[in-house]
Amino acid sequence: MNKTVLHHDLKNAVKNIDSFTHVRGESLYVDDVNVRQGTYHAVVFDAPKAHGIIKSLNYSKAEKLEGIIRIFTYKDIPGENQIGGIIPDETLFAEKEVHFWGQPIALIVAETEFIARQARRLIEIEIEELPVITTAKEAKAKGSFINAPRSFELGDTSEALKKCDYVFEGETFSNGQEHLYIEAQGAYAEPLENGNIKISSSTQGPTQVQKTTARVLGVGMHKIEVDVTRLGGGFGGKEDQATPWAVMAALATFHLNQSVKLILNRHDDLRMTGKRHPYEGTYKIGLNKNLKIVAFEAEYLQNSGAAADLSPAIAERTLFHATNSYFVKNVKTTVYSCKTNLPPNTAFRGFGGPQGKFVIESAIAHAASEMGVLPMEIQEANLLKENDVFSYGQIATQVEAIKAWNTAKSKFNVKDLQNEIDRFNDQNDSIKKGLALMPICFGISFTNTPMNHARALVHIYQDGSIGISTAAVEMGQGVNTKLLQIAVDFFSVDPKKVKIETTNTTRVANTSPSAASSTADLNGKALLKACEGLLSRLKTVASKALNASDEDITLDNETVYVNNKATQLTWNDLISQAMLERVSLSENAHYATPKIHFDKTKEKGHPFAYHVYGTAILTCTVDCIRGIYEFDDVKMVHDYGKSMSTGIDLGQVEGALVQGIGWMTMEEIAYNEQGKLLSNALSTYKVPDLFSVPKNIEVIPLETEGNDMAILKSKAVGEPPLMYGIGAYFAIQNAILAFNPNYTMTFNAPMTPEKVLMSLYSK
Repeated sequence: MNKTVLHHDLKNAVKNIDSFTHVRGESLYVDDVNVRQGTYHAVVFDAPKAHGIIKSLNYSKAEKLEGIIRIFTYKDIPGENQIGGIIPDETLFAEKEVHFWGQPIALIVAETEFIARQARRLIEIEIEELPVITTAKEAKAKGSFINAPRSFELGDTSEALKKCDYVFEGETFSNGQEHLYIEAQGAYAEPLENGNIKISSSTQGPTQVQKTTARVLGVGMHKIEVDVTRLGGGFGGKEDQATPWAVMAALATFHLNQSVKLILNRHDDLRMTGKRHPYEGTYKIGLNKNLKIVAFEAEYLQNSGAAADLSPAIAERTLFHATNSYFVKNVKTTVYSCKTNLPPNTAFRGFGGPQGKFVIESAIAHAASEMGVLPMEIQEANLLKENDVFSYGQIATQVEAIKAWNTAKSKFNVKDLQNEIDRFNDQNDSIKKGLALMPICFGISFTNTPMNHARALVHIYQDGSIGISTAAVEMGQGVNTKLLQIAVDFFSVDPKKVKIETTNTTRVANTSPSAASSTADLNGKALLKACEGLLSRLKTVASKALNASDEDITLDNETVYVNNKATQLTWNDLISQAMLERVSLSENAHYATPKIHFDKTKEKGHPFAYHVYGTAILTCTVDCIRGIYEFDDVKMVHDYGKSMSTGIDLGQVEGALVQGIGWMTMEEIAYNEQGKLLSNALSTYKVPDLFSVPKNIEVIPLETEGNDMAILKSKAVGEPPLMYGIGAYFAIQNAILAFNPNYTMTFNAPMTPEKVLMSLYSK
């Protein structure tokens, strides 16, 4: 039975406001939208080959099917056939050439989804096949890239390596990962008057959907309204890749002046959408006799897929996190975004950071094995200290790396754990245990500085109730609950008085997506500013009514206090008085993260508001006859800062950890040489279930003062804990080494049972 322990005071924790409707099945998603009478349904016809020239496309048979309304192609686009964001290199519909298996070619609109799917089988297409590239290494060899490579440098690695006592080189591979959000991609578009269109979308980026739809339709953004109630999971897969389905639905609505619903089924979603980027990498690590990492070089080949999507930004974050939680004086890291004939790979929790961290952890494990020391000895000797410098120029401040490590070592008695494992392995021949430590350091902010901003609109209604609109998209991470808590704490009102509105581009415009672990920070800070503006005006109203100064006025439990003494003036009375005095009870606030900056021409700057730290200890048991394994314990000391919602934050840590373990151990994306997805169903793509999660998860919050750049000093918690899962790979490897001392470490993730079995008996 899985047991989770959180050593924290939960008395003031806010209950997740979505939990009640979630467990009752009453929470609303795009597929639950009440559709208009006569709404049409759409299905996408996509490329059945990975690369080739379209010689002919015949959908005359499909058009004749009863119930078919219309079939759209690129020829029906009134604006630009372009949905690329960072680089304009991706069409909504293929024109003359297809670049990946699953690329949209046409949209079938029918009276029912069933009819549209029947019609899809009747479409005939002839494609003259061209060579297919599926791996990053092959793409590099052929000079196939999305953009120019990027490099970060610190010191002089060439000279430093010459002076090292030990130098080791190796290769790594980390596979992709399917997002597998419970709610598949989808959208519902409806026509409004005067040519306006409203889109209900399952997206992390409402403004991106709005902007791209306007671009494709050739209209102003003001004509497009995007509304998001919540997502049934996103994990980055709906940051950019929710956009095309919304645009397609809107395109059909634009032409037909009727509502159109487009919801992908699971197989279509798996086939047509991108994953976490697979990375092929090489490293060179140099150490001295004191186990200090003197120099580190790495080259990362990112499999970007057929178009840029967010690959350049993800590649950049790989460089930002290349040295994980360690200080290395001499660093040179280079990343290539390699263009292949796979669906464009995209954002995934961690956004390139996990792939970078896996490489340096592999290099450390390699070095430790060759030097005859434990990896944790090298890890501990190189942890970041205050005022160390990262390879991108930012000075490390409020560093918690050593404190987190030492707390984990002492609280969980790492030495005793290792001794117990050694004794167990000595006494058992066919079952072996392994232990690994995984420190983390993860920067919080969009690394594209202009994206670090947010807005909030707050209305206090005349009955004292409150409506809050921000750009934050609720996707299971509990951001709505945190926003509610901010308002409730600030105004000291009953939570039942506060409503968190849907995320809507008409109410809050020009927003960044809910991503980069920054949603609560950015939108929460904007909400605080809005609340401050309102409270300032309300205090002035109260001071007049009570003949007191503004500075003496406070609110507590819906009562106005003067010099900490309760008065007869209630919250509702105060709002009524403000209405009588014609005081504005609405506030629109904007927040932009201060201090951060980054110069891409120099590859130096201060891109992160702060960093999150922590250390995990993972133990596993490997069945050396069958190659199967289970995780006994994961014990963590995690840097929450001053958590404002411990229950929600704990859930994020647990979920991220298990998702990271899944990526490292069992989730294996497979394409054949023709670019066809083989892991195209839950029967061929394995994710962690109840029986494969760790038996025991224990989390101790790191005692810290938090960081002022975080919302109420409560640090971001979405992405950082996923990195703990990387330790799972090395725990399994250590168990393999205990069984087979002749095993030569390889760094090819995920470490599936098949790979474990082969490694156990390798010579």
